[in-house]
Amino acid sequence: MTLQDADANDAGFGARIRSAIFWRSGSQILSQMMSWVVTLAVIRLLDPADYGLFAMTQVILNFATFLNGYGLVSALVQSDTVETHRLRQAFTIMLLLNGALALLQLAIAPLAADYYDQPMVADLLRVQALLYLSTPFLSVPEAIMGRALDFKRPALVNLIAAIASAAVALIGALSGWGVWTLVFAPIAGFWIKAAGYVIATGFRPIPSFDFRGTGAMVAYGASLLGGQLFWIVQSQADIFIGGRMLEPHQLGLYAEALFLTQIFVSKFVPPLNDVAFPAYARMQKDVSRVAWSFCKAVKLLLLLTCPIYLGMAVTAEPLVETLFGQKWLEMAPFVAILALAMPFMTLQVMFAPVSNALGRPGTTARVAAVGAVLMPVAFLIGIQSGAIGLAWAWLIAFPILTAVTARLAGGPMGLRFVDLIRAAAPGLGCSILMAGVVMAIDRLLPPLAAPLRLCVLVPAGGLAFLAALMLCARGTLMELVALVVRRAPPVQAPA
Repeated sequence: MTLQDADANDAGFGARIRSAIFWRSGSQILSQMMSWVVTLAVIRLLDPADYGLFAMTQVILNFATFLNGYGLVSALVQSDTVETHRLRQAFTIMLLLNGALALLQLAIAPLAADYYDQPMVADLLRVQALLYLSTPFLSVPEAIMGRALDFKRPALVNLIAAIASAAVALIGALSGWGVWTLVFAPIAGFWIKAAGYVIATGFRPIPSFDFRGTGAMVAYGASLLGGQLFWIVQSQADIFIGGRMLEPHQLGLYAEALFLTQIFVSKFVPPLNDVAFPAYARMQKDVSRVAWSFCKAVKLLLLLTCPIYLGMAVTAEPLVETLFGQKWLEMAPFVAILALAMPFMTLQVMFAPVSNALGRPGTTARVAAVGAVLMPVAFLIGIQSGAIGLAWAWLIAFPILTAVTARLAGGPMGLRFVDLIRAAAPGLGCSILMAGVVMAIDRLLPPLAAPLRLCVLVPAGGLAFLAALMLCARGTLMELVALVVRRAPPVQAPA
């Protein structure tokens, strides 16, 4: 390996975590900002039905992805030491697994098209099989970076891949590719990122068919498999159920509302978890320190994200019309409901890296099993009211799932409900006050064009949130400012 593993006992460990967060999240933010500009342009050119068809293929793609061997990467990160030979063993196993998955998707493509009664789905799935083959070249370099907590070098790769993917998407939309635009753009991004990661980390993708000594690694990866399968069932059940009962237009409206409201939890929380998992793994022998760090992360992350979620909920109509255009205006009610569920989802997904880092993947599996039962049942009930019922299922069921997760995953690190509530209170409480102010101002406004409404409501909401923080959570605000500007290592949790 060309990168040196991070050491939790090193004096610069805290600074290394902050640097990892800066580079991992910073590159993600820049690439996402660029991607969103192009995505909004593409959405205006494509139809909701295109996104409905694409969503149908994602169910199959995501369901097969849980077998792609990413649990081996977690095993590499979590282990105390790892040699180059072990990395090549993992690369070979993932190469074989993902090659088999590509062949499997080719075989089931016609069956998926028959299930949805959409012949186009089969063709889309056949081309999307190319995505699996890039996975081995992405995953092993990610393990190397994770162990070293070094995300600076791959940051440029992420930006280049985002530019390439955005360019393909824009060219496709302008050239009339329709739904194929949504297929070719991520393929380009994944393969460019795979090549860049290999170069950035210096990993040589040379297969090793000597599998002696891989038992522990495979066993750890397999232990994560159950949780991943349950997570796929939970996260894809809505499209799987809705795809068979709804027209592509309605499914497209729901799917894009879910995409919009999940942008922060799906694009910004995973990079933080990428840093959190190896950081927790390095300090796993000090459970109290892990709990303290987790509460700190909850407090600061919800302080940043809750105002965005609740702001989305109370400005859904002008937000959708401004970003997506008039033909997507039917999406606004979905956004208003789904945005309220996202703070709970943000909190819920933060628990997985803690459990895995503490060597308790079974806890993650149990949590996912609860979700795999709870969410599909909620969706089956909600679909009786149409696409909007799927949105209501999120808002009703996900707070329950979050509470169950806190109980199961918080126990091993000694986390109490009161600690979690205390950590979440500043961000959530101040955001509720902000939402009330925005709703009141919106009712007083005369009829305005959607962009003008947003130009009034967004700054008003920002000022209201800042005022609420100054009045009710000044200490938390100063904590956030100190995290951003300070250079000294943070104070460690007491033993």
